[in-house]
Amino acid sequence: MHRMNILALNAYHGGSHAAFLDGWAARSRHHLTVLTLPAHHWKWRMRHAAETFATQAAALDGPFDAVWCTSMLDLAAFRGLAPPAVAALPCHLYFHENQLTYPTRDTDGSLASRDHHFAVTHATAALAALRSGGTVSFNSAFHRDGFVVALRKLLRNMPGRELVHAADWLEEAAAVRPPGVDVPPRPAGPRAPGPLRVLWAARWEHDKDPDAFFAAVRKAVKRGVDLRISVRGESFEHVPACFAIARERFADIIDGWGYAEKRCDYHASLHRADVFVSTARHEFFGLAAIEAVMAGCFPVLPHRLAYPGVFGTDRRRGRDTFYYGGTPETLADRLAQLAADPEASARPVPEAVARYAWPAAAAALDDAVAGR
Repeated sequence: MHRMNILALNAYHGGSHAAFLDGWAARSRHHLTVLTLPAHHWKWRMRHAAETFATQAAALDGPFDAVWCTSMLDLAAFRGLAPPAVAALPCHLYFHENQLTYPTRDTDGSLASRDHHFAVTHATAALAALRSGGTVSFNSAFHRDGFVVALRKLLRNMPGRELVHAADWLEEAAAVRPPGVDVPPRPAGPRAPGPLRVLWAARWEHDKDPDAFFAAVRKAVKRGVDLRISVRGESFEHVPACFAIARERFADIIDGWGYAEKRCDYHASLHRADVFVSTARHEFFGLAAIEAVMAGCFPVLPHRLAYPGVFGTDRRRGRDTFYYGGTPETLADRLAQLAADPEASARPVPEAVARYAWPAAAAALDDAVAGR
């Protein structure tokens, strides 16, 4: 099978974006030459990465068979600035996220409240990839479909509507290629005795709705539900006030708190937990939930966003036992159910996420850049 030389460009190399590219590069049958930029000041990354990577590419020996990049790169600009030998290559664009449907902190999220520069950059990057003979991929069908719908609405409101066809072209051509996940399984043995151990792990930001999680914990504790909680995830400059309040209010039931600097420490948190809870109001894929299930946690997820498409139904029980109603009250109900019999209820469900293991994901990515 032909082994290709791929120039891989990651303009925001941090978090899940870095884990994705590092994981693929380590398992790909192709050879990836990786250029990255640090994961901060994302707006500046999107504006200047094309020139930065074009300059860096000019200093590389090559030759390359293809270019791969994420949607954090203005691919159309990169192709215009890159050395001719690189600009002529097929380009493969991967959407981890997008700035057209990503929830905004300080606006109402409507089209009128957004900076459309970035959305149009995503659209022209996708066109550049397709016109180069490459591919456009999204991490979930939910992400792809939401982006296409929002892009079509945006383009129809543009003066002249010259780009209105782009959404239709993208809808027809874009594929879903989930990222890979690699988490060590829980050590064999019986569950440690004690209360239900609940893990919430996400970015400490508004779109993950931590207020809803803490409200559910408060309701559950008020009912006398016996549980312990761990709150993990990366925090940034602006941390929602609910975290400081919750740390004080629930101090006597907290097992873990804050960002785990080492992956092994985070994996240990996953292995100790019985259930993984999400309260997200925004989720393009749900990587943290999948990692938790691979590690042996039972998922407790709102029935919205990417989750139904990514996890499907727990067919062993014939109903959507992974899901709750999406409110603090229904989450408290679900935790009370599980806490009543943690030995029987908080069981791992690895079959729900088996298809996201890295061997299968890496093979799909390899085939995409090879035109298979």
